[in-house]
Amino acid sequence: MTSLFEAAGMESGAPTPLAERLRPRALDEVIGQDHVVGPDAPLGRMLKEKRLASLILWGPPGTGKTTIARLLAGHVGLHFEQISAIFSGVADLRKVFAAAKARRLAGQGTLLFVDEIHRFNRAQQDGFLPHMEDGTITLVGATTENPSFELNPAVLSRAQVLVLNRLNGDDLDRLLARAEALEEEALPLTQDARDALCALADGDGRYLLNLAEELFAMEALEPLDVAALGRILQRRAPVYDKGQESHYNLISALHKCVRGSDPDAALYYLARMLEGGEDPLFIARRMVRMAVEDIGLADPEALVQANAAREAYQFLGSPEGDLALYQAVVYLATAPKSNKVYTAAKAAQKAASAHGSISPPMSILNAPTGLMDELGYGEGYIYDHDTPDAFSGQNYFPMEFPKRPQFYAPSQRGFEKDIAKRLAYWQKLRVRKNSSTGEEG
Repeated sequence: MTSLFEAAGMESGAPTPLAERLRPRALDEVIGQDHVVGPDAPLGRMLKEKRLASLILWGPPGTGKTTIARLLAGHVGLHFEQISAIFSGVADLRKVFAAAKARRLAGQGTLLFVDEIHRFNRAQQDGFLPHMEDGTITLVGATTENPSFELNPAVLSRAQVLVLNRLNGDDLDRLLARAEALEEEALPLTQDARDALCALADGDGRYLLNLAEELFAMEALEPLDVAALGRILQRRAPVYDKGQESHYNLISALHKCVRGSDPDAALYYLARMLEGGEDPLFIARRMVRMAVEDIGLADPEALVQANAAREAYQFLGSPEGDLALYQAVVYLATAPKSNKVYTAAKAAQKAASAHGSISPPMSILNAPTGLMDELGYGEGYIYDHDTPDAFSGQNYFPMEFPKRPQFYAPSQRGFEKDIAKRLAYWQKLRVRKNSSTGEEG
């Protein structure tokens, strides 16, 4: 009778997954991370000096974080202990630390590899500190999230952060070649389908090998083209976490592409975010900000377009409303750019903070009571529409200002070019009118 273990494929001699069989046996076999494991790279130098500091390995899934940790332990003769922050709690950590202390008394150190270390809360992360400091463990943490946001500063101060790269097309192709050499057969794919397979993996070597293992098991009679490959393998969702680093990276990229007047790149990052499941209204709100921060009065219509896209999406929803966002991002990216209102606002805020609660000139204060009228409120005010140019040129700044400041200096782009002409004209009138009264223009 077949046991449950045998039915689950766990009997002695059960097949080992291809990704495990291809796991590198030495650091120089690790693909795509030469900047970390190469002879002159940080880990290469550490191993030459026969020392190993605590590390945080930060990178996307399938880039070799676990493999590197295992190999490091072997290189320096440390016992390799692996836990996952997803499945481990305080009690598990206490057992690990106790076992590490016992090994240390017996003359052997411990490399503690913590997968998904960012899943531990702040108090759990602090629990590593005394054991790192007294040498009980050498900590190697793996994370897919930005350590600056997710890990305690105290842990980061005691560990070196190494960034692992997403595997590129050449790296993935080398990985497939290794798999074909191990299996002693070629993958049943046309070249275009092979390229599509690598694209489907999205930089994740482990995922690529899992896909390859499915294809080896098919025993296809002829090479599969892209369409056939798509029917057999499910499309992978892009790596995107709208609550974490990808969210901030891609919205930053989109904003900078709009600011840099590159509609094609802006469309690409917008598509990435929508495909990854980002909230379209979050993107729409950011586009409103782009309109006022980076375009401003160079094209006042930009704000209208951004708000219209937001309203259209709210009315239509996805997928129809997505097109309104694409239209708006093209408009914003191709609009003339100016941050002059943005910088003027900052300068005005700085002046307001520096000068405190000083009063405006008496001439422009209303006098709703008889007492205020007697005190001179509103005295000397000139109604601009009663002047020949509908411009009085009077001073509106508090008298404590030593000279008239200029916060807003329009650019010579788009609509602001016309605004600059108006301001220059009014300044000429101001100088002429004030020169007759002896006031500063």
